[in-house]
Amino acid sequence: MSVPLSDYLQGCRAEIESMLATVLPSPPDCFPPLADAMQYSLLAGGKRLRPILCLASAEAVGGDRTLARPAACAIELIHTYSLVHDDLPAMDDDTMRRGRPTLHVVAGEGMAILAGDGLLTEAFGVLAREPASSDPMVVARKLRVIGVVSGAAGVAGMVGGQAIDLAAVGTSAAAASRLDTPEALQAMHARKTGALIRAAAVAGAIMGGGPEDAIEAVDAAATEFGLAFQIVDDILDVEGASEDLGKTAGKDAAAGKPTYPALYGIDRSRQLAVECLDRAEAALGRVSLGGTRLLEIGRWIITRTN
Repeated sequence: MSVPLSDYLQGCRAEIESMLATVLPSPPDCFPPLADAMQYSLLAGGKRLRPILCLASAEAVGGDRTLARPAACAIELIHTYSLVHDDLPAMDDDTMRRGRPTLHVVAGEGMAILAGDGLLTEAFGVLAREPASSDPMVVARKLRVIGVVSGAAGVAGMVGGQAIDLAAVGTSAAAASRLDTPEALQAMHARKTGALIRAAAVAGAIMGGGPEDAIEAVDAAATEFGLAFQIVDDILDVEGASEDLGKTAGKDAAAGKPTYPALYGIDRSRQLAVECLDRAEAALGRVSLGGTRLLEIGRWIITRTN
């Protein structure tokens, strides 16, 4: 790993951006305003953490990361759909994402909903089609990944977590009490944020042909990465500036959302993120994956500023 992490991340992002530019249907197959809306959100940049984790996990288990590229793309399609829907007036009602106006502000609420629907559906088309192969081993890996990703994106994962979050928003005692314990808050974030991060890493390990113990270790580490990511997000919502974050700062407090800083305070929240990384390092170390890029990415997650 002689290449600095910053250069590694930049290279992965460039690879991912190149793939994403070609993955969606275009006119005449897709209605032009819908194609434009999907591209607007998908190609708006961002950290690309989830697809990077997918590629890095394939490498970590000794596999060919090119086999994981379609899964990496599909997961970013799903993540982007979730952001489009999360920003809607009926959800978080946000007007800025990735440093520019949110899709419903630009294209209207109806088109934003349809663009999100399209991104989610196309993601599973990508998973089913790519990588194109008649090799039974590759086909079996693809089917397993479809199961992992659908579980993470669905009602037991991201959609369910968003439903819990939506129900908890507000200043009433009834709303606040739904997530007023560490266990309840962690369970919600394990679904809303953590599930897709976890699925991204596991999908990469599967497509990379990792042995079961390595896949399980990647799963355990990515679970910790997902929690750490959300803790840091909560801290940045308090301490960050909108121009740095690329989205509206202070939204969680304004909406009365339960957060880690609200429950624990800033200093303890930071320590909790560090403890997540410690547990991830232990999980990877048990199968000799502690020296891979995965742990470096975990460290970046807890030190990031946006």
